[in-house]
Amino acid sequence: MADTVQPGVLSTSDPARLDAALATLELTVRRRLDGLLQGNHLGLVPGPGTEPGDARVYNPGDDVRRMDWSVTARTTEPHIRQTVADRELETWLVADLSASLDFGTTGCEKRDLVVAAAAAVGHLTHGGGNRIGAVVATGAGITRIPARGGRPALQHLLRALAATPRTGPGDRGDLAVALEQLRRPPRRRGLAVVLSDFIGPLNWERPLRALSGRHDLLAVEVLDPRDLELPDVGLVTLLDPETGRTKEVSTTAALRSAFAAAAADHRAQVSLALRRAGAAHLVLRTDRDWIADVLRFVMGRKRGWTGAATSPPVARAGEAW
Repeated sequence: MADTVQPGVLSTSDPARLDAALATLELTVRRRLDGLLQGNHLGLVPGPGTEPGDARVYNPGDDVRRMDWSVTARTTEPHIRQTVADRELETWLVADLSASLDFGTTGCEKRDLVVAAAAAVGHLTHGGGNRIGAVVATGAGITRIPARGGRPALQHLLRALAATPRTGPGDRGDLAVALEQLRRPPRRRGLAVVLSDFIGPLNWERPLRALSGRHDLLAVEVLDPRDLELPDVGLVTLLDPETGRTKEVSTTAALRSAFAAAAADHRAQVSLALRRAGAAHLVLRTDRDWIADVLRFVMGRKRGWTGAATSPPVARAGEAW
């Protein structure tokens, strides 16, 4: 449990202050993200759309599948047909709120960051007839929030996420089942955002890769420093919230080194699995300014698809975000 709350992140631990916390979160997100994608209308994960645009002369390296043969025949010069982004975007959140998310040792709990990230995604994709919905996975089951447009719908979705009952130790959530719930029945092409700490087996990789055939993917990995390393605190009792098992250990240098190595190896496996699935990868941490990380991520993606120089992205998303 976090002792202090990171600025701009609501606390879901006090239901009596939930509405005030959501209002503060909305103001923070709007103030720091407003206008970020103004004039692009490409959503969070912009890429080539399906609406026909103007034709232009073919340049070496262009996708030959976009060749406009009618213009090419009229002008006797190769032309390709450009496309513009679709004017309506349907965004679906897959929010993992299993027991391992009810944990935080610095600025906030990980589940608080899930709600904050959902608010950022909702703000950056709202307007223009866009809709947003969610599939929420807990140890108790799967909850679906229908996709709707408008600010009231986003506020309702965030309130539902924040008010989701906490899962008791031993009730493991199933992210793979939640992803399958989003994939079946098939939905119109849009944006799928997975919010999780991705702790545990990587049984979600196959359904995530299946989603990439129809949707742009964004994976938001939520971490706490204690997910990566153990402090030197001597004898301590550890609880696995997903299984309910406890174990008393002494945090020796050897144990801490082995824990850090295992955590780093798991994070590398998660990153590789997300990359294989074609998902853009954003990491948020409870001990960092999460909204600054979102800003850097979005601006990096913008520089990538406007042709400006940028550092290598964490992961490609099939021309997403």
